[in-house]
Amino acid sequence: MDWFEDWFNTPYYHLLYGNRNYEEAAFFVDNLLQHIDLPKKSRCWDLNCGKGRHSVYLNKKGYEVIGTDLSEQSIQDAKQYESDDLHFYKHDMRNLFYANYFDAVFNLFTSFGYFKSKHDDEKVFQSVYAGLKPKGLFVIDFFNAACVMANLKTSDEKVVNDISFHIKKRMQGNVICKEIIAEDKTGKHFYKEEVKALTLADFTCLAQKTGFSIKHTFGNYSLQPFDVNSSERLIIIFEK
Repeated sequence: MDWFEDWFNTPYYHLLYGNRNYEEAAFFVDNLLQHIDLPKKSRCWDLNCGKGRHSVYLNKKGYEVIGTDLSEQSIQDAKQYESDDLHFYKHDMRNLFYANYFDAVFNLFTSFGYFKSKHDDEKVFQSVYAGLKPKGLFVIDFFNAACVMANLKTSDEKVVNDISFHIKKRMQGNVICKEIIAEDKTGKHFYKEEVKALTLADFTCLAQKTGFSIKHTFGNYSLQPFDVNSSERLIIIFEK
């Protein structure tokens, strides 16, 4: 089992990252929608949607939304928000979902870079490309690898709902490895995260191999220009 199939399905994952800022997510989506000027009723794919916070907000803004994620637990939680034009499915992002169907695909909050093989990364881009209509848009929101590596905090401790989290981080090649111990009354539980420190050059290469063109790059959720030395995020808008 790959680490993400195990870790993302545990209650500990949702506890550790349960403080994610919904106002920040809405702020980012509002800025994106204003920039790309996506017509109402457009079909959107929230790729690796988690529990669906971005999907729900996109739907409230007037779009038909499908959210997919590999985590059965996340999809079951998200299904409580389903409606006639909002649906959630368990799905592996390396595989095509619908062909020539979506006007926009969103992959947000560092939901990429999990696979060891470059071929798997290419398969994701291929599935998105095939799923988009001509001139459709693909938005990736990733961390800025240069800043993360320069400011890597090697250890951290958190207590959430009487559960202690002991976290260690390290670089192994171009992969940021995170070892997580969740300790509660049942004992210690060991998990890990491994995310490749992908750069703009890496994404450009993936785009060229697939057929995408890069339309815009941004460095934060206010959509300010990307600067490799200072930006918190790497946000890329591709066009089919």
